[in-house]
Amino acid sequence: MKIGYRTIKTAIATPIAVFISQMLDVSNIVAAGILTILCIQPSRKKSVLTAWERFSACLLAVVFSIVFFELLGYSIVTLGLLLAFFIPAAVFLKIDSGILTGTVITLNIFHFGMINTTFIKEQLMLIGIGIGTGLVVNLYMPSMDKQLQSLQKQLEEKFKIIFKEIARFLREETYDWQGKEITDVYDIFEVAEELVERDKENHFFRGTHFYEAYFTMRKRQFSLMKQMLPVVTRIPKEEGLEIAEFFETLSEAIHPGDTSVIYLQKINDLKKRLEEKPLPKTKEELHARANLFQLLFLIEAYLQLKTNYFTYNKKGRQGIFRSRLPL
Repeated sequence: MKIGYRTIKTAIATPIAVFISQMLDVSNIVAAGILTILCIQPSRKKSVLTAWERFSACLLAVVFSIVFFELLGYSIVTLGLLLAFFIPAAVFLKIDSGILTGTVITLNIFHFGMINTTFIKEQLMLIGIGIGTGLVVNLYMPSMDKQLQSLQKQLEEKFKIIFKEIARFLREETYDWQGKEITDVYDIFEVAEELVERDKENHFFRGTHFYEAYFTMRKRQFSLMKQMLPVVTRIPKEEGLEIAEFFETLSEAIHPGDTSVIYLQKINDLKKRLEEKPLPKTKEELHARANLFQLLFLIEAYLQLKTNYFTYNKKGRQGIFRSRLPL
């Protein structure tokens, strides 16, 4: 059984909040633990935002409790009426993530059965201890780099297999490839996007996220790879052998570094050789030549994405990218 970071942080923060409440001799110390549990979030950004919303909602709950209970009495009907007004008010003020924490404070006041300065002061202390402890403990967030590096390696391995299968088809014209790697790539992108988004929320002052840029580039390349597949089936075998060798070589060059310029030059050489060949004489030859140029265009666009990516990352960000990703 795997224990997640949120579970560990909850297990650490809750007793700390209860202990601080005990040391300060605050009544209803359980409420501090409940508030802390509610404040543990999956990212730093979300933690800070929800901490503010929960704090605001708790203050609003104190105000509502004073008004409703002092005017209408401490009854079940009054509690229901209070919540009927408090919840829409929290939603209207865009602090609805604090409805649960505010309700905890409301129930504390209802249970106590009266309003006095000492008790309100204790409630404010509970709010500060509960939310503050959760916020402080939640500021620690594990780095996503290892997970993202692992996904990057998996993705590049899938790209290699796809290109090798294209090369094999062009040589052998076999159809036994099941295309499992295509589905795998979709899954990798889905997980990577989720991790990148969470990692971005853990860094308040980071500019462009290098992994976000990397996976965006690869996603665009993957779109072009999918467009290549039906075109490959229309390439004649005599022309396909040379293209197969190109795909085989390209599959071994899929890595974080930039060697796209070399392969762009090879594509240009292939184009020149095609242009030097005699013009097609039949309709079938014309279609074959058009498909071949279409495939070369798609490969060129695929390579150009990598070149553009490195050009974009050249000023400042490329050094970070290279230092964080394996070669």
